[in-house]
Amino acid sequence: MKLAIVGGGWAGLAAAVRAVQAGHAVVLIEMAAQLGGRARGVDVAGLALDNGQHILIGAYRRTLDLMRTVGVDGAVVFDRRPLELRYPDGRGLSMPPGPAWLGFGLAVATCEGWTWRDRAALLKAAAGWALAGFRCAPALSVAELCKDLPPAVRELLIDPLCVAALNTPAADASAAVLLRVLRDALFGGAGSADLLLPRRSLRALLPGPAGAWLQAAGARLDLGRRVGQLAPDGAGWRVDGEPFDSVILACTAHEAARLTQDLAPAWSAQASALRYEPIVTVYLRAPGARLPAPMTALIEGPRAPAQFAFDHGALGATPGLFAFVISGARRWVDAGLDVTGQAVLQQARDDFAPAAWPSAPTLVKVLAEKRATFRCTPGLARPAAAIAPQLVAAGDYLEGPYPATLEGAVQSGENALRLLLG
Repeated sequence: MKLAIVGGGWAGLAAAVRAVQAGHAVVLIEMAAQLGGRARGVDVAGLALDNGQHILIGAYRRTLDLMRTVGVDGAVVFDRRPLELRYPDGRGLSMPPGPAWLGFGLAVATCEGWTWRDRAALLKAAAGWALAGFRCAPALSVAELCKDLPPAVRELLIDPLCVAALNTPAADASAAVLLRVLRDALFGGAGSADLLLPRRSLRALLPGPAGAWLQAAGARLDLGRRVGQLAPDGAGWRVDGEPFDSVILACTAHEAARLTQDLAPAWSAQASALRYEPIVTVYLRAPGARLPAPMTALIEGPRAPAQFAFDHGALGATPGLFAFVISGARRWVDAGLDVTGQAVLQQARDDFAPAAWPSAPTLVKVLAEKRATFRCTPGLARPAAAIAPQLVAAGDYLEGPYPATLEGAVQSGENALRLLLG
């Protein structure tokens, strides 16, 4: 069939690659000048940065398989290591290699900064979640799920995991979705909870190789073009007048709602009703500096915005370059990016010992993705993939068990193609 895919983010790329593999003629239309969507590379002051620092985990198997398909070697582009949440003062936990569920138990039992009562409380709660099949009432928030856990456990583990996975603060985040993420990480097989920290720009992880692969396979890529009209055409569709057998809307929920406003008003309204959380990434430079680990967890506070810091030099990328990540960053976006950058600069000086900074860190760039992910709240009704005959959506915002992640985007792209093919 002749297939139009509107949107060249990770969902659209997944759909396009799998469609070409299945023998279909693909036209990929992306309104930006480059592929990648909300996970793309940017060039700043001669540096290959990303619009936001991303990590993957070992459970992202569909994403890793897609990368292999387009010629990306995960062993080269990722620093893979067991899950570790370490803070600058040495507190935190580290999972040993091996089965994730066993490693988690051992990591909790040896966690620095917790009393034996803290450890016992978390192990008891985790056992209860496992016995319940990692399911809970849809209306439950993460804060409510974990309200009986000791404050140290919530501060050092639950809150950072929640905001990293769901990009929504624990008080507002869906416990059901977080439990699903924990289930797949802890019981998804060996290495499922491993951290995959990128050594390369996001552009080199998928958008660049996938674009080259698609062009070599004969797909047509229309970049810098915003679709103006989608109209039914017999059993198929017309995209700005061009006929297609089928269409996948792999653009943002906002764009998909615009294009379907008259075609599927109920679906369009549900997509329009989604609310979003921003992510801010603050890049600092300090020649000769080195953090205690490639990824360090941080304690968020009223004057300390970031929850994680990444040392690009320790990852084998640019020495002396550091990314400080603020998830659930609405308050800091409202305060202004200049204020946010200065707050992170001070946090970097305060959180790490002076020896970590042989040269004073300076601000490189503050990048904000204001609609980074949907707000993953309890009981949220998300749009279905099916819109109309031979018209489906793909994107990490669609109905499903996962939050807005790269894996969710890739899975939705592949699922959209399967839905079209019946």
